[in-house]
Amino acid sequence: MTGFRVAREEACAQSSPASSRRSGPPSPVTCPPGHRTATPLGCHRRRVPDRLCFSGILTRLVTGCSWHVAAYLTGGVSETTLRARRTEWLAAGVFDKLLAEALAAYDRIIGLNLADVAVDGSLHKAPCGGEGTGPNPTDRGKLGWKWSIATERWGIPIGWTIAGANRHDAVLLEPTLQAVLDNGLLAEVGTVHLDRGYDSPATLQRATELGVGDINCAKKRPPGSSKTKTKTKLKLGLRWPVERTNSWFTNFGQLRRNTDRYEHQRLGQIALAVALILTVKLTKWAKRWNT
Repeated sequence: MTGFRVAREEACAQSSPASSRRSGPPSPVTCPPGHRTATPLGCHRRRVPDRLCFSGILTRLVTGCSWHVAAYLTGGVSETTLRARRTEWLAAGVFDKLLAEALAAYDRIIGLNLADVAVDGSLHKAPCGGEGTGPNPTDRGKLGWKWSIATERWGIPIGWTIAGANRHDAVLLEPTLQAVLDNGLLAEVGTVHLDRGYDSPATLQRATELGVGDINCAKKRPPGSSKTKTKTKLKLGLRWPVERTNSWFTNFGQLRRNTDRYEHQRLGQIALAVALILTVKLTKWAKRWNT
């Protein structure tokens, strides 16, 4: 075996040229004459257009697919670039500014009807966990998240907050109304319509302290009262606009089954979804006279 190893080493030494052996440090790589070294952002690749990245982010929001699939469906962009651009835009507040512009345009062209405002929450899946998630009591304790949203008379969202799926709707009423106040719309609200889940003195007192003058809340059943065996129709009153808005939100795959791990990412998804809803409303309004 020793003679075989010596013969193999001699054959390898004879087959490899002497110039391939490194006797010192490697020589520096030099660019050919006329090569352009000044490139955008100091890199050797052009920046992917923002329009293409925005299309990829919208694809993921609407379909609920992964970043990898969103990059494949978009074409010409990688999933790493989509993630990085989303992080960059969240830090710059791009989605919030887009939402503010869309909401101001809707209020100027069509007008917000704040005479009747409805508030309600909705539970959804969050299989990846992260901030703002908790066990979903309606899904066998699996991880989920919840949004609490306030809408005007025709279902346009005017304020919202998010929390874990195990948070009660009554706890989220105050931060939801606070979001409406931050948008400068709470002073114009007439009546706030709530379901029986909000029927508690402490919750209604907090809403009154924020400046809500009129609250129409469904009453809970008295303790010990038996439910009737005959089915009766559920009277939503003026709470049906928020129920319809929850249905609009669940049409977005990433809101129905969210895979983000941080609250600011989920808030960015909601802001982009609301901006898209407002854009569709304005487009339909512009074409209202077309057959």
